[in-house]
Amino acid sequence: MSSQVRGGTRWKRFALVMVPSVAATAAIGVGLAQGALAASFSVSGQDFKVRADSLVGHNFVQYGSVATGRDPEGKNGAHAVAVSGFSDAEITNMCQSVVTPNLPFGLGTVTLVLNAGTKTPVKATNLYLDIAELDADASFRNIDIGVAAGSLKKNPEDPKSIGIQPRTQANEDGFAQRAEVAKLTNVRQRAWATTAGTFKLSNLSLRLKSGNEPCY
Repeated sequence: MSSQVRGGTRWKRFALVMVPSVAATAAIGVGLAQGALAASFSVSGQDFKVRADSLVGHNFVQYGSVATGRDPEGKNGAHAVAVSGFSDAEITNMCQSVVTPNLPFGLGTVTLVLNAGTKTPVKATNLYLDIAELDADASFRNIDIGVAAGSLKKNPEDPKSIGIQPRTQANEDGFAQRAEVAKLTNVRQRAWATTAGTFKLSNLSLRLKSGNEPCY
């Protein structure tokens, strides 16, 4: 079974997964010598934007949850999100940005921009992301829509299986969906947090820019 729908439809906000918030750039730097982050990590507290040419992932799951952090107006609180997960994913030509306003010492607003996967795709395993907004062209293979979130359990006998993250708040009777393979192109998204087993960021470039200069 295959399903393909263009951005602007119900898939427009369909959750996808990318890279951690730039609040984790210090942790990313630690793994650069080996080219990969070999331990799980979680970051949250501020939303960030991600742009990518494409993402291809396997064993996709999605369900509703709640994240906490500051909204674009700087207010703290809880936010409804769509949590998406992949057992593994490859991302090409990825850009991630987070804007920090009102810095002290007269610095004003500064944007941290991270680019990777321009030549060799970014690779990740056991990847989850809390998504607030998504625009993309999407296709799915063997998709199962409208399953109960409680059915998305990790199979302890299958190391490649994924399911609901222990850290998330999910209504087990709530709406969820899964697919064997998901491919998204022309990705634009806003996210709150992520966790990953491993991240390999090829062709990594990290820059600080003065002003509000997000990826899109």
